[in-house]
Amino acid sequence: MSKFDPIRPFYDAEVNAAIRQIINDPMLEAMMNFAFPNDSSSQWKNLMLYTHSLRDFQINFIYPALMKVLEKSSDGLSTGGFEILEPNTAYLFISNHRDIILDTSLLNACLYENGLVMTTSAIGDNLIKKPFLHILSRLNRNFAIRRGLTGRALLESSILVSEYIHKSLLRENRSVWTAQREGRTKDGNDVTHKGVLKMLTLGEEGPNPFGFFEKIKLVPVSISYEYDPTDILKIPELLAKSRDEKYVKSENEDFVNLLRGIMGTKKRIHIQVNGILDKEVRAISEMDISQSEKLTELASLIDLKIWKGYKLWPSNYISHDLLHGKNDFTEFYTQEEKWSFEKRLQGKVDTSNEVLLKNFLSMYAYPVDNSLKAG
Repeated sequence: MSKFDPIRPFYDAEVNAAIRQIINDPMLEAMMNFAFPNDSSSQWKNLMLYTHSLRDFQINFIYPALMKVLEKSSDGLSTGGFEILEPNTAYLFISNHRDIILDTSLLNACLYENGLVMTTSAIGDNLIKKPFLHILSRLNRNFAIRRGLTGRALLESSILVSEYIHKSLLRENRSVWTAQREGRTKDGNDVTHKGVLKMLTLGEEGPNPFGFFEKIKLVPVSISYEYDPTDILKIPELLAKSRDEKYVKSENEDFVNLLRGIMGTKKRIHIQVNGILDKEVRAISEMDISQSEKLTELASLIDLKIWKGYKLWPSNYISHDLLHGKNDFTEFYTQEEKWSFEKRLQGKVDTSNEVLLKNFLSMYAYPVDNSLKAG
């Protein structure tokens, strides 16, 4: 038994047995029939039953399924910055977070296509409560973050996750992905939570926890969707927040968000790698300030990198102009693009409800403000 057993992905030796547990699950059949529409179920099942490693499962099944999702629900994926990354090298990728599944899946597809180490990726255990999703996530090299904890239980869980990330990066040479904050950004304002960075240092021994960041290669990543397929699903939580009310999720809300994220319209998608923060981390480490202040500096730096690398689409500029009743950014979109966005807006939102409209537009407009702040 390993102390990481409650959170870790499967080992390769466990993969085939795990596959056999879900091989006849209707959800897997639907997923694979979507990915391989020209194959019979027996064809992909036979291949899957001879699969014995996480890498083979990801490359032979998850990757084709993802390519089919892009084909059916987007206008394509563009990338930038991957050329600075080196093969056989582990990186800690910290990114903004929009979509439950696609953010990490798309990053891993790009890493695979560039011959780079794919990630083990954090996922909230609230998203994988269904047995099928729990097994599938472990086959896709996810490690679980326990949600809803407080006090001592939260600290112990955070230490365990931190130690697992340290082991992955420094002992197994396995890249790691984590979001810059707990959960997805609902309002479009991508800000790094210092608590996430502090959690990462908990597994570091000695008097200098920040030294962990000097041992690894930290890479901020920006992920931008022209249309967020789950935009309207995020509105109820934003409205509750605006009224200072506690938001309570419905029973299947996470699962609905997961499916909508995969199949909903996205138009164009861009993933930008924003450099390796070696020199910057060393400079912060040498500052004569407290550990907490160093984490604050690093969080601000990650924000700056993500904001600068964020690909702004016509939807962002149109929303900013509509939100503020101005025409400051008309050079970045056509009238046809504005009509198309307004048609989509009217189909999703009661535009006579000013609070609802403001929340929806702000979701797309915030990245423009952050880009301006980044200079």
